[in-house]
Amino acid sequence: MDEGPNPTTADTVAAAADAVRRVAGAPPEIALILGSGLGPLADDIEDAVTIAYADVPGMPISTAPGHAGRFVIGRLGGRRVVAMQGRVHLYEGFSAAQCAFPVRLMHTLGAGTLVVSNACGGLAPRFRAGELMLQLDLVNATGQNALIGPNDDASGPRFPVMFDCYDPAYLEVARAVAREQGVMLREGVYLAISGPSYATRAELRAYRSWGADAIGMSTVHEVIVARYLGMRVLGLSTVTDLAFPDRSEHATGEEVLRVAAESGATFRSLVEGVLPRL
Repeated sequence: MDEGPNPTTADTVAAAADAVRRVAGAPPEIALILGSGLGPLADDIEDAVTIAYADVPGMPISTAPGHAGRFVIGRLGGRRVVAMQGRVHLYEGFSAAQCAFPVRLMHTLGAGTLVVSNACGGLAPRFRAGELMLQLDLVNATGQNALIGPNDDASGPRFPVMFDCYDPAYLEVARAVAREQGVMLREGVYLAISGPSYATRAELRAYRSWGADAIGMSTVHEVIVARYLGMRVLGLSTVTDLAFPDRSEHATGEEVLRVAAESGATFRSLVEGVLPRL
């Protein structure tokens, strides 16, 4: 797929930000990335304005099921937010830099915090489909990195440190809100593959041996670029299926979206409880 404009250059990001600002009003404090089946959270945003990805210069267009492909800007949980209803993935033919381009855009708009979400497969035997997981760390098994290429030292360091890529204080906020709401919030390490094929049994066993608790096809490049830019990050997953190597069958894409939708009310409540404390 032709990348079009370089998604890492200041000019490309600035042109995209200018297009969004024309409809956005006040700058956002918090960026939200809503993964597969989790887009309905944007329906709770107050005084919302929207702009389709197709109307933002340089913005890659999502083709994945369950991804509406638009920014929603307004207030949620008492905070100014910019939410992505859907993201783009490596398996759609986009580069890692394109997948992370929206993070650069939302940071340029003013967001200093990223709340990133996804639907994932549970690798840990203790998980159950429909539960939420707090992302503690990540494993980038995609074979790509969004920061490969020339570095703009004004944006971030050539070799950013990824220790504590998920903000320790935000982890405590999420735990506290989950306790208050009576939500079962699992915790674990999220591993990303490029997709679109699901992992083999042998691969699942290998990933579990690496310490991964959940597997998906997104998120890691967004988090890497957010930390590179100095943003604070909170990651939440919906465990939509169980990716156990000894199961007799594997969930379908349709089942993933169904479980994400069924867990949507719990996810929305948790996020809206967390936002005022970030």
